[in-house]
Amino acid sequence: MCVSKQVSAWKQDLQGVLESKVHEFHMLEYHKTTKDDIWNCLTEKVWKGDPEKKLFEAVQDVLHLNANTYMSYLTMQSFKDTNLQESIKALFGE
Repeated sequence: MCVSKQVSAWKQDLQGVLESKVHEFHMLEYHKTTKDDIWNCLTEKVWKGDPEKKLFEAVQDVLHLNANTYMSYLTMQSFKDTNLQESIKALFGE
């Protein structure tokens, strides 16, 4: 019997799979990739929140995360970070 849970409930069970994905991305020259980066990317780009999934479905999503999706996520994060930095500079008149 396969149990569905919100993906956040599977996070601890997915640590080995996340580590495997980090290793894969390191081999693709994305050396700064972390498990948290992968998890956040999945949450924002693939799962779009905290949907219910069976464990095998969550594992499949991690393993199928491709570099294009990850790079798109990183690009959006850099825009958000840049906008935040610019907003702070504008606020303090720097």
